[in-house]
Amino acid sequence: MPRRSFDDFDQHIDDIELISTDVFDTLLLRRGKSQRSRIVAAEAQFARLLRERGLTIGQSELVKARLLAQSFGYRALNAADGGGEVRLRDIIGRQLGMLGLPAELIDDRLAIELAIEKKALCANVALAALLRRHKQAGIRIVAVSDTGLSADQLAELIDHFHGPGLIDKIYSSADAQASKRHGHLFSRVLESEAVSPRQVLHIGDDERADLKVPDAMGIRTIHLPKGRLDRFLLRADGARTEGLRQIRQRLARRNRHVPALNDRISFGREVFGPIVAEFCLFIWLYAEQAKLGKDTALLFCARGGIGIREAFERVLQTLDLPFDLKRDNLLISRLVAARSAIMTRSPAVLDELGREFRGRSFADVASALGGRSYELPASWRQPFDPALFFPLLDTNAGSDVLDDIRRQNDLFTRHLDQISGGASRIVLCDTGLYGSTQRLLAAGFPDRRFETIQFARCNYKGLSEDHFPKVAGLVVEQNLYSPFKVETVILRYWQVIESLFEPALPSVRQFSETPDGAVIANSGEIGYGRLDPSAGNPLLGGALQYIGRIASGAEVLRDVDHAWFRLKRAITNPSQSDVAALGVGARSVDFGRTEMVHVLHHPQDMHLTEKLMSMKSQLWREGAIARDFPRFKPPLLAALEMAHILRRVSAGLHR
Repeated sequence: MPRRSFDDFDQHIDDIELISTDVFDTLLLRRGKSQRSRIVAAEAQFARLLRERGLTIGQSELVKARLLAQSFGYRALNAADGGGEVRLRDIIGRQLGMLGLPAELIDDRLAIELAIEKKALCANVALAALLRRHKQAGIRIVAVSDTGLSADQLAELIDHFHGPGLIDKIYSSADAQASKRHGHLFSRVLESEAVSPRQVLHIGDDERADLKVPDAMGIRTIHLPKGRLDRFLLRADGARTEGLRQIRQRLARRNRHVPALNDRISFGREVFGPIVAEFCLFIWLYAEQAKLGKDTALLFCARGGIGIREAFERVLQTLDLPFDLKRDNLLISRLVAARSAIMTRSPAVLDELGREFRGRSFADVASALGGRSYELPASWRQPFDPALFFPLLDTNAGSDVLDDIRRQNDLFTRHLDQISGGASRIVLCDTGLYGSTQRLLAAGFPDRRFETIQFARCNYKGLSEDHFPKVAGLVVEQNLYSPFKVETVILRYWQVIESLFEPALPSVRQFSETPDGAVIANSGEIGYGRLDPSAGNPLLGGALQYIGRIASGAEVLRDVDHAWFRLKRAITNPSQSDVAALGVGARSVDFGRTEMVHVLHHPQDMHLTEKLMSMKSQLWREGAIARDFPRFKPPLLAALEMAHILRRVSAGLHR
């Protein structure tokens, strides 16, 4: 049974041969300083060091780059489900790489980190005394920590507060690439120390890593959780630090010069340029961690991924960022992914088909999936019912449809194997929102590990979110627009993001084979460098102009806050020039269908009331209001903004 205090520390310890202790918040205690405030303090020191060496990077850019490198490192680690750890050395290396700083500064920055920790920590004298007493009695003492610090760095901190000789050996998750939270680090300890679980007593503060996991392994435990006051003080300190950082960012944004944006190219350069460049930095940060797991490929999904890939490669080149992960463009669409899920009879594909073909017939679904028309009995002309689809496919009448689906899926599987190099971990890169492609491919290829990094993640479909742990919205992860999170403004007008990245190509529907055995698709050649995604796309062309002129990631981090502010204004309160810049033409319904929808359709011969009612069908309502009701724009836009706020509040109340 786990023990909750030192009161019974000495009971039943006769057969204990090894005592392991957590380090932070156990052997070394915090003094009410949150991680956020420690990072800010460290970056302030680092900024001073850089100035002394003739390098001018502001503290705010250093802090933001550090937080981003840390955040996306852990996102990629957690998506892998393999435990491990994000090393602090790697985090700092990526931070410096983003900002164009020399890698030789990593050791200097690590030294600052340890110096800050020495100021923020204090010794747990009572625990140290107990450990020394039992060590004198012949029990071996080890430290076991989930941390980005190495064992040598942990030893420096422990010796600083407790003196040398207290700990016999230190096990760091950063060194072992195994964590307590998954149990793997404890397994390393048991193997290395040649002891059984019942011969070990572990002490720590974390309920999962230091209590539940070791207890389930048969290790005896003493759980020493932080007190409520300590937890409150840490949260309050972190909130205060982050609040001050946000205020400084807003003040800096207000002082930025607003250039005139007279055309789509200039809008793409000044507004989408920093936003796209930052998104590409996020991809790099995530992928740099993902590649450490080996056997990984980064695949950019047709069609939106083609434009993303173009911007990403240019950011790598302009900023001279190292990146050696296998990557390629993938011939994929939701239709293609649906075929793979049909072959495994996954319920996930029934969700998607039911939503996409509501009100259509089974024959319509068959034609889309099989890629041609079929002579089918009357039962296939009935309205589509997902629950009856698999049984219909398995009838004699459905055999031709199923055979075509199978042949198409076999061709896609060959294509996937060829461009991924057989990698077991496949990171898809796409625009967003729900992650249907990832959900369906994961169901269709259970022997592969698919995850998706995309611009935004949003459950606008109201379907299952079981796949969301494998879908990262690198810029936005929210289901509704929030006026307090400027990036969520894209949920008000998502079509502009899709249009920004998608080249003028048809969606992938049909695969075929060339005489020499190569797999091709109806969309044509999409390999990197084979086409120009910015052709006929001035917004992307302008964004690429911005990327071509940036000197470092610090410039991007300075520019992007203002860019988001400007984009929000253009979407929620557009001028006539904004409407012209952001107007998107007809969009494909996709999923094997030929229908098109207009983002901004023109209501013809309507009275004023009818025009107002038609706003509900506009995909960019603010743009339609600015275009059709210039005189009434202020009150109409204010009412629309209030409706969004109330919707957000209502959703929060019903959670």
